[in-house]
Amino acid sequence: MEPLANYGIWSPWEPGFLSLITYGFMVFALVAILLFISGWLGKKKPGLEKLKPYESGITPTGSARFRYPVPFYLVAVFFLIFDVEAIYIFSWAIAAGPLGWAGWFQITFFILVLLISLFYIWEKGGLEWGPATPKSSNRPRT
Repeated sequence: MEPLANYGIWSPWEPGFLSLITYGFMVFALVAILLFISGWLGKKKPGLEKLKPYESGITPTGSARFRYPVPFYLVAVFFLIFDVEAIYIFSWAIAAGPLGWAGWFQITFFILVLLISLFYIWEKGGLEWGPATPKSSNRPRT
């Protein structure tokens, strides 16, 4: 019987790559088998009713394509960016003592990058919700 130290990360008795690879292979195999069985046993009889889009019992009228204004997407992306950074700042605040000055400089740099990006978004008009107004030029009105 060999000691466990000889196996290293491939030891079946310690958490490591072997257990991760085995688990990943088992999950992949199970998903593949379930997809194959569902495709093989499922009925494939398309009809008029099956091909219609389901709208909660309401007969669909018109096109389903609705164009949302770009500011909705911009606000969503800005929220994600500036909300995720709050998680990093809160986690830094919890571990501020052990991190010392190195942690303080790192979080200061992080906040400065965020402030620069916020000012850039503000300058480009990403935070403006109203209708776009043309920028005034220096030409005299005639």
